Amino acid sequence: MRSALALALLTIIAAAGAVAYANAAEPVVALKEAPGRAVTQGLCAVCHSLEYIPANAPAMDRGAWLKTVQKMRERYGAPIDDAQAREIVDYLSATYAGKR
Repeated sequence: MRSALALALLTIIAAAGAVAYANAAEPVVALKEAPGRAVTQGLCAVCHSLEYIPANAPAMDRGAWLKTVQKMRERYGAPIDDAQAREIVDYLSATYAGKR
């Protein structure tokens, strides 16, 4: 019984260490400074890396960002209210829209 408990404890410690290492190794993405940045950064980073924003920007315009934010809310349950969604779409379409 004690060896099973010790093994379980070691497994948990090893897993926690792996997660900490993975998080430390992830590069920090700094979004462009503009109105709406704090809300966008705070709410989007809850679910995914902010790297998705500049990575997708070349193919995005306001309509595409609007559809993306709607999808995040409706399909994935992102905790974003209507006012926050407008602020995020305004920010992304002003700073990360490659298609004009």
